[in-house]
Amino acid sequence: MRELVDANRKELANIVSLEHGKVPSDAMGEIARGLENIEFACGIPAMLKGGYSEQASGGVDVYSIRQPLGVVAGITPFNFPAMVPMWMFANAIMCGNTFVLKPSEKDPSAAMFVADLLRQAGLPEGVFNVVHGDKIAVDRLLEHKDIQSVSFVGSTPIAKYVYETGTKNGKRVQALGGAKNHMLVLPDADLDMAADAAVSAAYGSAGERCMAVSVVLAVDTVADALVEKLKSRIPNIKVGPGTDPSAEMGPLISREHRDKVASFVTNANAEGAKVVVDGTDKAKDAGFFLNPSLIDNVKPGMKCYDEEIFGPVLTVMRVKSYQEGLDTINANQFGNGTAIFTRDGGVARQFQFDVQVGMVGINVPIPVPVSYYSFGGWKASLFGDQHMYGPEGINFFTRGKVVTSRWPDPRTSSVNLGFPQNR
Repeated sequence: MRELVDANRKELANIVSLEHGKVPSDAMGEIARGLENIEFACGIPAMLKGGYSEQASGGVDVYSIRQPLGVVAGITPFNFPAMVPMWMFANAIMCGNTFVLKPSEKDPSAAMFVADLLRQAGLPEGVFNVVHGDKIAVDRLLEHKDIQSVSFVGSTPIAKYVYETGTKNGKRVQALGGAKNHMLVLPDADLDMAADAAVSAAYGSAGERCMAVSVVLAVDTVADALVEKLKSRIPNIKVGPGTDPSAEMGPLISREHRDKVASFVTNANAEGAKVVVDGTDKAKDAGFFLNPSLIDNVKPGMKCYDEEIFGPVLTVMRVKSYQEGLDTINANQFGNGTAIFTRDGGVARQFQFDVQVGMVGINVPIPVPVSYYSFGGWKASLFGDQHMYGPEGINFFTRGKVVTSRWPDPRTSSVNLGFPQNR
């Protein structure tokens, strides 16, 4: 399967680009990150080994094993129609489960292409399955008695629903929700590097990713300079369809979503913020395009701050100090990803301990973990106990069993009603 995905990555990326709208470089990057997880899954047998304790008691050996759950399901979002399924099914199948994928109805073709690659790889019939549909299909998976676990990536309200409904029906659930990722820029940071990072992280994938930076927390003494640097970079971003090789940012997924994202910008001034760059006034008439927007002087209580925008809108909130920035991040309902930009190693190290977020970047704007660590947030960004892929993914798709064995000499056997003891 690894070789087939690698050999067909351009065709798969083209399917994603044509159906979703993202630019080819973004689609290729998605395939590459998904492929990394398949490569990790190839080594899973070494991570399924249990422990063994010889002679834990007289003539008694104790060992642990991990066994598959059975039939597991994954419900995946529109924004990464190839990568997120690979985060789920590769580990699930390599742990010994069969997998049912319910892709987004907005762009399901990548799932069908991947299913055919698995067939070509020789996967037996029924091990990987694709079910299309909307909420009706989701509810059936959440209720079906044969489904042992459900993995989900999407918005927080739906993640909460999936978690509550799935667990009510006795299933193991990992439901990854929304985000409001903050990037704290301290006075000693390289502002050009910080501005490059913020623009890349905010507008890549048209902002339709749960790890996008949506809030820059700028300490007052460098805020004006940083906003100017952000503003100066935005006109250089080329917005266009995925069929344009020079395009850096594609359209949003639908007209309804485009209009919702635009409303955060058009209403920002009335809330007391300052629209520095308005990407809604030059949006293309054809298609679901928005140009990048930049909003300054944002504060909690404004819709553009409180809600997940999920589009090409970067907001700037000014803070007086590191501590105010940290407190702002920790007070937010979401806890998916965050970043700090600084040259001070001591402050950065303290930040990683103090911040209440699941994934932390130090001078790294989008700290998506490599495949051998696990992906997931805290607070309203995660419902469940296990993060996705990596070691926690293996734990999620298996359950432990401990075996205590003895092969005694029949001559030593006798009845003993006392509490078992190690001797």
